[in-house]
Amino acid sequence: PANCHPSNSFCTLLSTAVLRLLPTMSKIPPQQMLEAINTILTERKKRKFVESVDLQVNLKNYDTQKDKRFAGSLRLPANCRPRMTVCCICDLAHLDVANKAGVPAMTMEDLKKLNKNKKLVKKMCAGYDAFLASESIIKTIPRVVGPHMNRAGKFPLAVTATESLTEKVEEVQSTVKFQLKKVLCLGTCVGHVEMNEEDLRKNINLSINFLVSLLKKNWQNLKSCYIKTTMGKPVRIY
Repeated sequence: PANCHPSNSFCTLLSTAVLRLLPTMSKIPPQQMLEAINTILTERKKRKFVESVDLQVNLKNYDTQKDKRFAGSLRLPANCRPRMTVCCICDLAHLDVANKAGVPAMTMEDLKKLNKNKKLVKKMCAGYDAFLASESIIKTIPRVVGPHMNRAGKFPLAVTATESLTEKVEEVQSTVKFQLKKVLCLGTCVGHVEMNEEDLRKNINLSINFLVSLLKKNWQNLKSCYIKTTMGKPVRIY
């Protein structure tokens, strides 16, 4: 589905049957993929931070003015961004859970103190990579902080009373998004340099196959694919 949203469990988590099928659809030989992964991992220099592994894709035969601009999200099998900071805007029940689990949290009272001040809301948004919010209060957030979280692309995803907060955080960290805008190139984080090569291969493979499923003519719209570490050189895999 081209319009899926990460808060929709059907879109975020493809069915087990589809996940089993996706790897068989790939046109990239597994050995070629593993060699490319080995190259970017062995040729990198030591850094003072953990580099991400990014997928870069160039499209062809696609008219962004006429053809439908797609957007889709997929949860990958291995957590690709474990250091991604996720804050939960909590009701009382989730606040207790968040504090015990060490998940950054704030309450509606904390949001009210921002007084819809654009600079303060932007500063709050800049402090975290993503936000969650208790389902019981999520609809009141725009009335309290205004449109600024949405404009920053940081509007929270809902957490129901029956969902595990820590599992929801991991779901956000493991989800990749593809959105076609005006240019025919896309990129997303698919892992990090401390992951083992097989987990990286699975994440990259699933990401490419999922993107291909969103394209009008599938593989015929794919011009080239590269993988790279944050500071490293790109290596072509397709």
